[in-house]
Amino acid sequence: MSLTSVRNLRTQWFPPKASFTEKELPSQHGRVFIVTGGNSGVGFELCRILYGSGATIYMASRSKASSESLRAGHAIQSIVKASPAPKVPGKIKFLRLDLSDLESVKEAATAFAQEESKLDVLWNNAGSGAHRVKAGAKTAQGFEAMVGMHCVATLLFTKLLRPQLRAAAAAPETPRGSVRVVWTSSFLAEGMSPPNGIDFNVLDKGTKDRGRNYAASKVGTWMLGRELARRSQLEEDNIVSVVQNPGNLKSGAYAETSAIAMCFIRPFLHETKLGAYTELYAGLSTEITPEQNGAYIIPWGRIRPDEDCPRRDIIAAMTPTEEGGLGYQAQFWDWCELQWKPFV
Repeated sequence: MSLTSVRNLRTQWFPPKASFTEKELPSQHGRVFIVTGGNSGVGFELCRILYGSGATIYMASRSKASSESLRAGHAIQSIVKASPAPKVPGKIKFLRLDLSDLESVKEAATAFAQEESKLDVLWNNAGSGAHRVKAGAKTAQGFEAMVGMHCVATLLFTKLLRPQLRAAAAAPETPRGSVRVVWTSSFLAEGMSPPNGIDFNVLDKGTKDRGRNYAASKVGTWMLGRELARRSQLEEDNIVSVVQNPGNLKSGAYAETSAIAMCFIRPFLHETKLGAYTELYAGLSTEITPEQNGAYIIPWGRIRPDEDCPRRDIIAAMTPTEEGGLGYQAQFWDWCELQWKPFV
């Protein structure tokens, strides 16, 4: 393991104390947010923090009513009825979104557009851990489950919401760089992905290795986040796109991991709320400016320079060439659009 890899592991697995929390969060009254996967885990903790800021939050998840204790209906009530109540409570609304079905993605974007004319921050938080998806699993449209949910469906949802994002960014009262899209990657993107991060030859069907499929999908979200940043800069639409690794957390991602494996993993896991601080920083910290468009955020809210990433092959794959080539990120964006074209 290289010295850069050791430093990268240490700084992401054992981060310094969060500097941007609910205590530093200013009022977000009048702003509109979407948190996908907001009914549980990191997304739930983020929604709970945002509720105390006075914002309107759309909790996007698959089901409002379920026997599971933290589905959206119960999750919303547990936030709204918590004691003590915040001084300026926000509003939390349910938005049905199932990333394993592109029809649901289209319906969710339409439903949101009927309610709101603007969107200030979109947290693309929803996803599934590698151990929770069966080998060979497919989405409703037949894509490999990880890439289908984390990349194809998430990009479609983001693109369908760009009119509302642009409307928020164009408003005269909107601070420059405050309208954002936050994409969720993972430390495993650097540890388990193939050369250059993704292999276009197996993207549609995946491999037999669920961990590799997961890692490739998380590199994919990284690439999509950087490509949206590039396109937004070209179009000068004042939308900032950043990618974040929420951290090594005690969340549902390890729900079906073997007991033996968990003996080694558990000592390195942190409280879920700390991951919400990473996402909070990515979406709302004023330290992130338009000049940091495309930045990669590490726990619990820090910008990591590209030179600190040990996977030089991934960085190189996303870097435009001197001959004008746009790299893997533009190719992958186009690939995702081709996948949904027959269904949209």
